[in-house]
Amino acid sequence: MKNPWKIIIVLLLAASVAAVVVVKKKENSQTIVNNPQTAAVQTQQLSEAKKLPRLVDLGADKCIPCKMMAPILEEMKKDYAGTINVEFIDVWKEPDRAKEYGISIIPTQIFFDASGKELFRHEGFFSKEDILGKWKEFGVEFVKMK
Repeated sequence: MKNPWKIIIVLLLAASVAAVVVVKKKENSQTIVNNPQTAAVQTQQLSEAKKLPRLVDLGADKCIPCKMMAPILEEMKKDYAGTINVEFIDVWKEPDRAKEYGISIIPTQIFFDASGKELFRHEGFFSKEDILGKWKEFGVEFVKMK
């Protein structure tokens, strides 16, 4: 009589352990998907896989010069899709990501070549014409996708 109970107890313990492992695995996969830092790394890897130059603007939704940059960045994303990756990082909402770039003021624009090498930094408002002019200095010209 004792043997069947031992087997049942062992099976229940094994099932419990398996259930815990499955739940933990599911939690870990959701953490990875919802983690903004992981998303940034995935975005950067995608950018590098496509081998496109990248413009990163670090600012905040409440900063006046940053607000002035927003329509420029959106226009560049739309007009030059497939030729440049444009990314905005809100340093107040994502302070850890901001630390990665070692900025001192906002807005700061960082220009990266297709291999991910930093080419240039600018602090403060930067007009679309100035941004395109800076890219041209590096030998990169963008054709509007319209």
